Amino acid sequence: MGFVDDHLIPLVDTGLGNSAYLVDLGDGRALAVDASRDLRALRTAAERRGLSVAFAADTHLHADFLTGALQLAANDGATVLASAAGHRAFPYTALADGDEVDLGGLTLRALATPGHTDEHLSFLLLDDAQELGVFTGGSLIVGSAARTDLLGADRAEELARAQYRSLQRLAGLPDATEVWPTHGAGSFCSAPPGAERTTTIGAQKQANSLLAAPDEETFVRHLLGSLGSYPAYFDRLGEINRRGPAVLDSDLALAPLTAARVRDLLGQGAQLVDVRPIADFAAGHIPGALSIPLRDQFATWLGWLLPDDVPLVFITAPGQDLAELTWQALKIGYERLAGHLEMSVWTSDGGPLRTVELLTADRLADRPILDVRQHSEQAAGRIPGAVGIELGDLPVRTGEAPSGTVVHCGHGERAMTAASLLQRAGHQDLAVLAGGPADWAKATGKPLEEGA
Repeated sequence: MGFVDDHLIPLVDTGLGNSAYLVDLGDGRALAVDASRDLRALRTAAERRGLSVAFAADTHLHADFLTGALQLAANDGATVLASAAGHRAFPYTALADGDEVDLGGLTLRALATPGHTDEHLSFLLLDDAQELGVFTGGSLIVGSAARTDLLGADRAEELARAQYRSLQRLAGLPDATEVWPTHGAGSFCSAPPGAERTTTIGAQKQANSLLAAPDEETFVRHLLGSLGSYPAYFDRLGEINRRGPAVLDSDLALAPLTAARVRDLLGQGAQLVDVRPIADFAAGHIPGALSIPLRDQFATWLGWLLPDDVPLVFITAPGQDLAELTWQALKIGYERLAGHLEMSVWTSDGGPLRTVELLTADRLADRPILDVRQHSEQAAGRIPGAVGIELGDLPVRTGEAPSGTVVHCGHGERAMTAASLLQRAGHQDLAVLAGGPADWAKATGKPLEEGA
């Protein structure tokens, strides 16, 4: 068994497409790398091994989740390790290029690898002089490199050139060096995401097309050409992580609400977020509610479509995981959680309802179709004649949706979110496809269109 098998515990957040890491230092202490504010999986892994977290390292100022480093410092006494260039506004050990931290038998060396962000560090883990692996954060990732436009489109090329130099530096490590990225499959920080989450330097030299780029210009062109859209909340979290998110107490239960209290909250500007399955929402929902079904990707769409400065009321079904709902909101900085209302409470109080038609692919007939998937998904195969508007763009483009449209995505969840946005904007006669383009092709026997 090698070091990775014995000492490294990856902690994957499939919804955000990220990996945090817990390193067993062999003496009852642990190092946490890029831990999010939702520390449930990390704490379970640490308790299983009888570990206390002594160090919490962040590779960069994250845009897609709030750091858990301050929580680990407050609750566990962990020493926070991060880039001096990040100018964080809380106590931490500020590291510059080449600085080393003695972990007690192992050494962590900071490597400046700007590109994804200005102050980005990679952390090389050493056993004496032997390179065990490198935590690359948003620099070198499996099959690619993380995006460079999060500090603004005007800086994307400059940071892509920095990313080129950073990847070349990392490629100079021994081929056997393990690569432990933060961003991976499903992350909007990836450009584009790969299927695997860890790799080696040697494997990336063979398989990573960006490392194979013959020169900097080709690298920059390929990297910038692969960038798609990203959630709106990404523009907020970097600064919150620099200032330091609030340390949370242990009482985070989501309070149950009455129908009367919900009406009061709506009068104060609260937003309704219906987290029930799409069939439940279609059958009956509170007028004006936004449908975001509770699933792995819940946080992404909450952060993309709703402001973080208004009270949120969640409409729930019996048995839904309220702790999961709460943590998905908290890990991306949504803290004004007013409570939850079970839909049965609303209906028993006589509250008004609206519906959305849910259709199978064989019932679309000649109705206009709106495709709300990402552009890359649309290019890979779309229903001929469908209007394409990404879900993230729809709030400011609701007027472009055809009257009486059928909305679709890949399975139905994003489409129901889109339908709720359109309904809230005044659209009538909406329907949602229960499925995606593959279901349409199977039902009609017709081919999908491909290409941009």
